[in-house]
Amino acid sequence: MRSAKSAVGTAALVAAAGLVLSGCQDGPAQSSDLPSGNVSMIVPAGPGGGSDVAGRAVAAGLEEAADVTISVENQEGSGGALGFSNFLQYEGDPNYLISAETALIHIPATQEVEFSYQEFTPIFKIGEDSTLILVRSDSELQTCSDFVEKAEDGRVVVGFAGGLDEITFNLFEEASGAEFDYVPFGAGSESTTALMGGHVEVVSANPSEAMGQIESGDVRPLCAAAEERYTYDQISDVPTAKEQGIDVAFAQYRGILAPGGISDEARQFWIDAAKQYVESDAYDEYVESAMLQPLTAFGDDFTSYLDEYNDTVVSTVE
Repeated sequence: MRSAKSAVGTAALVAAAGLVLSGCQDGPAQSSDLPSGNVSMIVPAGPGGGSDVAGRAVAAGLEEAADVTISVENQEGSGGALGFSNFLQYEGDPNYLISAETALIHIPATQEVEFSYQEFTPIFKIGEDSTLILVRSDSELQTCSDFVEKAEDGRVVVGFAGGLDEITFNLFEEASGAEFDYVPFGAGSESTTALMGGHVEVVSANPSEAMGQIESGDVRPLCAAAEERYTYDQISDVPTAKEQGIDVAFAQYRGILAPGGISDEARQFWIDAAKQYVESDAYDEYVESAMLQPLTAFGDDFTSYLDEYNDTVVSTVE
């Protein structure tokens, strides 16, 4: 989708409470170059959403793995741009982490902002969250092939809430030659409500945010915009778009980054803690509760993933 560029200002500095880190025995080794004093997990979104849940789950997991205390701070505003802009001020400070997802890439690609993912230090990718393409249960559409074919011949109104949905529908357009009419919403719950009310015909939604409506029978998925089918029982029979002849697969990643300019030692401290967390029952419980695909990456591998992800996003929104 062709988005107009807009300026986003940097907010005031955020004061942190003084929490003292304890020594680590089973987690990464401590040194004077590693986190000391307060450690904060910044969530660039309001409470209760996917980014907030991810940030709090990982903060708790890293506390256990690294034997530290991490406070979580929500910095809501401008679709995440406020929190990411504020995070620039912590350059070189290993006492800060930030929960990130597609918005970190999508916002700089569509708006004039001061930050980009390249300004920060990628620690690890928690997992991936591909969307389901949903219709009302009484819709005439049965597959994603039906969806794009109808748009090729006529009008299909799609609802979207954020960069992930926008990019996914853009990829459907590129793969099929179809064109959709777009209606933006502030949150996935709003677009799903509009779908059930008949105000839009198709929406894109993460499995976890739409599962209640799927299980109640109000909506049903046409396909998953994923490389492989989900293995969760409730949606394991939903085919991928590729199975239906549409070459589209795009996931929202969820990840954790540190500020740019931290030492190699501090970077490795957080990577080691993240690897230990991923091996824990707490990680498995979070992934299942959020219905993520547990596709992880650490350090340089996560950086390479973000480089490729950025290329896809930029080429899609141009």
